[in-house]
This record gives sequence, structure tokens and C-alpha cells, in this order.
Amino acid sequence: MLDAKTFTPLLAVDNSGSALTVFLVYTLVVFGLALLSNHLFKNKSFLSEYFLGSRGLGVWAFALTFAATSASGGSFTGFPSRIYSHGWILALWIASYMVFPLCTMGILGKRINQVARISGAITVPDVLRDRYRSPTVGLLAVSLIVFFMSFNLVAQFKAGGKILIVLLQDNALFQDGVAWTRSVLPQTGFLSAVDPGYLLCLAMFAFAVIAYTTYGGFHAVVWTDVMQGIVMAIGVMIMLPLAISQSGGVDAMGKSLAEMTPPRVGFVELTIPRAFDKPITLPSRWVLIPGENGNQRLLRLPAIPTVPAHSPGYKAESRYVELTTPAEIERQLERLRGGAELDAFRAAVKRLDPAAAVESLTIALLNEIPSIAIETTIVYEKKYLYGDGVVGAYVTGPGANGPTLEATLQAELDAVKRKSQINDEELAGALGFLPLSIAVSYFFMWAISGTGQPSNMVRLMAFNNSNTLRKSIFTVMIYFSLIYFPLVIIFCCARVILPGMELDPDSIMPSMAVALTSNAGQGWLAGLLIAAPFAAIMSTVDSFLLLISSAMVRDIYQRNINPKASEKTIKRLSYWCTLLVGIGAMLGAVNPPKFLQDIIVYTGSGLSACFLGPVVYTLYWPRTNAAGMIGGMLCGFAAHLAMYVGGVYVNDSFFKPWQPMGFDPIIIGLVVSFASTPLITKLFPPPEKALIDRYFRKRPSTPDA
Repeated sequence: MLDAKTFTPLLAVDNSGSALTVFLVYTLVVFGLALLSNHLFKNKSFLSEYFLGSRGLGVWAFALTFAATSASGGSFTGFPSRIYSHGWILALWIASYMVFPLCTMGILGKRINQVARISGAITVPDVLRDRYRSPTVGLLAVSLIVFFMSFNLVAQFKAGGKILIVLLQDNALFQDGVAWTRSVLPQTGFLSAVDPGYLLCLAMFAFAVIAYTTYGGFHAVVWTDVMQGIVMAIGVMIMLPLAISQSGGVDAMGKSLAEMTPPRVGFVELTIPRAFDKPITLPSRWVLIPGENGNQRLLRLPAIPTVPAHSPGYKAESRYVELTTPAEIERQLERLRGGAELDAFRAAVKRLDPAAAVESLTIALLNEIPSIAIETTIVYEKKYLYGDGVVGAYVTGPGANGPTLEATLQAELDAVKRKSQINDEELAGALGFLPLSIAVSYFFMWAISGTGQPSNMVRLMAFNNSNTLRKSIFTVMIYFSLIYFPLVIIFCCARVILPGMELDPDSIMPSMAVALTSNAGQGWLAGLLIAAPFAAIMSTVDSFLLLISSAMVRDIYQRNINPKASEKTIKRLSYWCTLLVGIGAMLGAVNPPKFLQDIIVYTGSGLSACFLGPVVYTLYWPRTNAAGMIGGMLCGFAAHLAMYVGGVYVNDSFFKPWQPMGFDPIIIGLVVSFASTPLITKLFPPPEKALIDRYFRKRPSTPDA
């Protein structure tokens, strides 16, 4: 066994509570907008107002609600984690997002708005059902939307909970809440392995977003989206100069990245000799252990969620990440030898056992840092599949690629224990992160497939006139440029400022916000900066909640079960449905998926494979019939799903899909959907002439056309 010399990676959150105060003020404003929205619009038609804002959005409201809805938790959690993990190559991965508004608004905007006004449609399934006069088309569309959006909501709720943990982790009241939560959680079963801090933060996030969405409806969502869009832009603009400055400037940051070699990851067995009087959570820590030739190895271990009470010699298996660049190791040691991080760790240790004297704890690293003695034994270590030991892997393509999936590591560890042979390529996948074929696929993913998102289509049904649409296209393109290009720079800087975050890359955004503001001596700013990713997630969750609840209330209940339902009944059902969908997503996020961005990509590409081709034909080809629409949606869904199911057999992971000839499932799904819709359409009679005339007869131009 190796005696761990342990010190902290914890970040010093502003102890005055000013960061938390700023964040709470932001949250209260969100609730205020929901209350005001409900009061001002309570006398209007409930369905049109609650789900579509009476089709009256102007340029700024339409542009910012569209942008904020599109910039989901993936933009501020999943995307930064990818930049952090793979380097500059992610600039190519996101570049086409700048033209995404041109594709989405330009291809569908005016036409879907016209069709929705002609039919009086409230939802996307409404549009499709009325265009073909087919309840089957509407129900299929509802089913696909609910299926994919449910996955996405779970991922967004996870991101919201993780962001709050970073903000609240040093708050005394929060620590008391965590202790109480831990005391009431069962010791066995589904909830026993859940981090009580995450569970508490998840519940707080869920309450906030479900409450204001349920009560305020579409206008509350739009108004908060406008505010959240502004907060996101301000947050990024503040983070950019701080990140550049604290990493030594763009030139120094680039040179540091060019020196780096990717870290190693693996599993370590931990033994905690000391017993505690009650169950505790041990904070995350760095560990120095002896290496070869007298060198020391620098490892980061994650927090240990629950160490049982009265358990001397408790053993736990944990992942670790090890820095491999000498200059990076030295920089991190210098940070840890002095600064506010030490105080944060001392406070964390004292919270575990306030009665313990510092002298009774293990003293590590220059006799400065109190810690809890932990013995460590490395069980299994894994080098990066591509880029291991390669200097400059973060500044050249295809970018560092390694065993970032916990399932992959666990599978390899199990194989080691069985003393069986491991095929590295089988387990870890392709040799590069972003070969040319995947770059092409992601261009379609963002620039083209975003057009097929029902959540965006709903926004396109709500603007007031064509002039608003034209101005909004340019507004959103500029807005996205101001968001995404700086994010690439900020989170390349994060590799220099916050090493070792591969253990929990989805938390890099809030962690970076706290680190930058603490280092600048402006801790209160952390509340505003953390509000930026929080705003992105809330603006997406509220839109998805309304999309699902409108699909269930309008498209299933009113259109198929009770067409004569009163407005009072519809209103009551809408409130309850929004509430229950939100609670369901929260429960799904209790034991969440490990990688947020994988869920975002799966749901986004899946919805596009189902809807983009059929909707384009619906809007622009009079000959399209209900059979072609149904066939196109189902064929796109089946082709896309087959690639992911194939990934289970080819790559041992559902979220590492099979990619024939190197192309992402979105390409396969779109091709199949676009090809199958006209082929199936031709096998069946065309729609009746009256139906075609209703949607395709030329009309006099009007401001709303």
C-alpha cells in the first residue's frame, strides 16, 4: 500500500455568500416574470397564450427566446467538457452553429408560420395532423417528441443539479441540508449510492424551473428566455478576459497546450484506516505517490460519496486521473502549496470531524495541508488510445481521444480481473476524435439537423411578421458567434487553469466560473457567471416542458379523447401535465446518465432524423400524403436507432454508435428519411384537392405572411 500525500482541488467559493446572493436575486427575478406573465395574460385564450404566446413575438423576444432555447445545457456543460477534453479541434465541431439560424429560420420559418396560421395550429403535431387530416400522423409525431424529449429533459436536470453543487458546496446551510438528506436516505437500494448533495441540488433546480414554467406558461418562458439570453452573453464576455489573463495570455496558453500530453486514467483501491462516528462524504483530493526513478506521480481522486459510520479499514474503488506533463505537474503543485484552495480544504476536513485537532490528521506536502489518511493502490491504469505521450495533442487534429467513458473503463477493469485479453480498439473506439467524416456529420448535426427540432419549430410559429423573421436571423447568428467562439478559448484556458477535471468534465463550466472570480478577488461575480449556464439549462427545460405538455394535452387529450373539453379543463390539465412531466424528469435524473453531451447529440439527431425530411416535404411539396409522412418519420427513426443499437455490439456502448464509413447516425437518418418519404408517398393516392388548395393556393401578401 502507498501512503497518500493528499491535498485539495477544491475551489474557494466566496465565503461572504455574495455569490449565492447574486444567484438568488437572479432566481427571484425569474419567478417575478412568471407571476407577471400569468397576471397580464390571464384574460386571453388559454391554449394559444399558454403554449404559443398568441403569435405576437417581436424581434428581440423572438430572437433571444429562439437562441436561449437552442443554447441548452449542452452549450454550457457538455460542449465545454468536450473542449476541455479534446482541445482546439472543437472549434471545427461547433463552427457550423453560426449558420444554424440561417438554415432553421430561412428554410422553415416563414412557411411553417403561414401553415400554422392557416390551420390555427398550436403545436407541431397540430400542424402535421391538420395538413393531412390524419389523427395517426399527429399521434405518431407526439409519440416521437415525448420519447426523445424525455431523454433530453433528464440530461438537462442533471446539468442543473451539478451547477448548483459548485455554487453551494461551501455554504454552511447547504452542508446542514446535505447532512439531513444523508440521514434520511436508505442505506440500501436505488438511492443508497446517490450523492446527497447532488440530490438536494437537483430538487432545488427542479422546483425552480417546474414552478415558473407551470405557472407562467409560454410568455413566462419567453420573457425569462430574453433575460437568460442576456445573462448568458454577459457571463461569457466576463469570463473571456478573466480566462485569458489568468492563463497568461492567449500566446502563453497556446504554448502551454502545445507542451501538454494527455493524462492517464484508471482505477485505484482506497483504504481509509480511520473510522467515523457518522456517515461522511470525503472531499475530492490530489494525491502524490512514488513513481519510477524517484519521480512522484500526481493523481486526482474524486469525492467518495458515502463512507459508512464505524467502519475502520473501509475500502472503496475509485477512478483517478493522472497528470503526465512535467510543466503542468509543477504548476499544479505550486497552486496547491499556497493560496485559498488550502483554506477551502481545511474547512472541508473540519466539517467532517470538527472535534479533531489538526495535529491528529495526516500532514502532507510540506507539513502544510491537513487531510484524512488514505492508503492507495492502483488497480488498473489506461493510457489515452490516441495522443498518449504525444506533445501538442490538444492543439492539433484529431485531438486527444481516450477512455473517457466510465463504462469502458469498468469493462476493461473487469477484464483485467478475469485475466482475459483486451482489444483496445474494440473497447475505446476510433483512433481519432474528429476525422473528416465526423466533421462533416457534425456540420449537418448543427447547421441542418437543428432545423428539424420541434422545439425550434414551435418558436417559428410564434413570431408576428416577416420583418421580425429577417432581422432575427442576423440577430441570432451574431449572438451565437459572441457565445461559442469565446467558449472555445475559455475552456482551452481551463486546461491550464484547472487540470484534472476529466473525472467530472460536465462540471467544468461552473468550476471555471468560481475559479476565475475567486482568483480575481471578486467572488460575488461567481453567482452571475454560474447563472449563465443555469440560464441556458432553464431556458431549454422550460421549452421542453411546454412542448411535451402541449403535445399530451392538445394533441392527445383534446384532439383525440375529448374534443369538447372546456378551457377550464384544458387549463387544469396543462398545469398538471407540465408539473408531472417535470417531476418525472427529476426522478429520472436522480441516477443520471454519465455524459450530458452524448444525450444531447442522441436526442437532437434523432428528432431531426424523424422530422426534418417529412416536415420539409409537408411544407413545400403538395403531393405529400399521410402515408409518406408516417413512412418518413418511422424510417428516419429506425435508421437512426439502428446505428445506436449497433454501437452496443460494435463499440460496447449505446452512446458510441456504429458509424458506417465513419459517418454519424444523423447523416444516415437524414438520408433515409428524405429518400423514403417521396418513395412511400408515390405508392399512395395524393391528398384531396381541397386540402392542397387550403395550404398551397396563392394568397395576397399580408404583413403576417
